[in-house]
Amino acid sequence: MRLYVDANFASPYALVAFVSIIEKGLDIEIETLDLAAHANHDPNFAKTSITRRVPTLIDDGFALSESSAICEYLDETFAGTRLYPTDPRSRARARQIQAWVRSDLMPIRDERPTYVVFCGAKRPALSERAREAADTLFSAALALLDGANLFGAWSIADVDLAMMLQRLIVLGDPMPQRLIDYAAHQWRRPSVQQWIHQKRPPLVEY
Repeated sequence: MRLYVDANFASPYALVAFVSIIEKGLDIEIETLDLAAHANHDPNFAKTSITRRVPTLIDDGFALSESSAICEYLDETFAGTRLYPTDPRSRARARQIQAWVRSDLMPIRDERPTYVVFCGAKRPALSERAREAADTLFSAALALLDGANLFGAWSIADVDLAMMLQRLIVLGDPMPQRLIDYAAHQWRRPSVQQWIHQKRPPLVEY
């Protein structure tokens, strides 16, 4: 099994795909692509990934991109840690959370890119729009938490939500302590730690 990820190991989408593979106990070969050099548009990679995006998973000749699709494929195909809740409503909620953090909260994603988390990038104070988005994030997260995880037991949606919170935590943006503790708990998970401690090239600001 092979997983294509960005060369900086900074993609939040590659993160959840990687964590999912580790949680399933699968052997994985990591292949990095320099997205700044548009390596994802190389003809050889284009033959592999029809969307030319990372992450892309290759499993016995089957190529799949889009992190949510990868997570669901792994959960439905392999044994190991369950990535999604067994209860249908909780599973639907987990997928809702994943879709939400990928499609909304754009001011946070713009002003707190994942380079601040994994590569030490610095950014100025949040704009008013980003603070409003953060308030929305905090309200939703507090309403969803059930103990140390979203649904009582861990799911891959916890990594997605913690990733969004970490964008703010690392630069000291104000946040309810309960959410700081939650994100720290998720960040200590061994599979997440494996991603955090990947060797990264020096940061080049963009």
